[in-house]
Amino acid sequence: MPLNRRSFLVSGVAAARPLGAAPPRIRIGFLGGAHSHAMGKAEVVRQSPHWELAGVWEPDPAVRPQYQKAGIPLVDRERLLEDASIPVIAVESAVKDHAEHARWALEAGKHIHLEKPPAARYEEFRRLVELARSKRVLMQMGYMWRYNPATRMALERARSGQLGDVVYVRGTMNTYFPAERRPEFAIFHGGNMFEQGAHLVDLVVRLLGKPARVTPFLRKHGRYNDPLADNTLAVFEYPRALAVITACCLQQNAMPHRTFEIIGARATAVVRPIEPPALAIDNKPVETPPYRRYVDDFEELAQCVRSNRPLSITPETDLAVQETLMRASEM
Repeated sequence: MPLNRRSFLVSGVAAARPLGAAPPRIRIGFLGGAHSHAMGKAEVVRQSPHWELAGVWEPDPAVRPQYQKAGIPLVDRERLLEDASIPVIAVESAVKDHAEHARWALEAGKHIHLEKPPAARYEEFRRLVELARSKRVLMQMGYMWRYNPATRMALERARSGQLGDVVYVRGTMNTYFPAERRPEFAIFHGGNMFEQGAHLVDLVVRLLGKPARVTPFLRKHGRYNDPLADNTLAVFEYPRALAVITACCLQQNAMPHRTFEIIGARATAVVRPIEPPALAIDNKPVETPPYRRYVDDFEELAQCVRSNRPLSITPETDLAVQETLMRASEM
């Protein structure tokens, strides 16, 4: 990424810093705080040595009190977008607003951390990627299991050939949505595959690439008066492998059942549960390092903003994930 004015200023500050001194914290603001991951990310940022939380803009009066109670300042949208001392924005609004709010931040020249799923249409997301490139800023996706040590180690074992030829990948991403949460996701045709299955689509595509064929099964089996596809499955076909993802939002106490498996001709890697991370290779446990959601995401983002280097996952990969998610969601 070419040196621009922001990186020149950052490098100048770094040159003037006393040897051994900690780098200054990077100011970050949140556009939206309604997403279920938002408060957890705000707390991680607030406790991080890399970040200074400038505040949260949240238009919903029903959501704002939780941030006030936590002592997190509420700020105007214009302040976040116009303040040059805030170079990074986290988009943590309701899913329907992700793409629009990301566009606001990118047009303002901000680096962004964009909650998943980033957009409801492929072309909408492609335009965000192009905008980030034209502004020479970073756009990090909020797929939290990209930084989960168990999923990372499973992918590394598969890519290195330790599992042999990968022939089958299977993932289960279940949860439970009470009646009051269902309308937020019922507006999307893909339902729970779009909202929750996105995490597993990301893992499958980053391992196997774009599939030759995707066959979704988007069903509503819950006894609710809404159209939410709450029991979903998708089959991904590759020349020499299959992948199957299930995403159901009718399962109570679902966290321990979330699973990601990679079956190779030589060995099998199983992550179960995904959180807290537990990895086994052919039923033999593999030690994983300590993990807290979102910490590594924001640490990498801080390092890349400071050093003016690209993120470890490329925009091309993000585009492939988004295209495949749209196919799995029939959107």
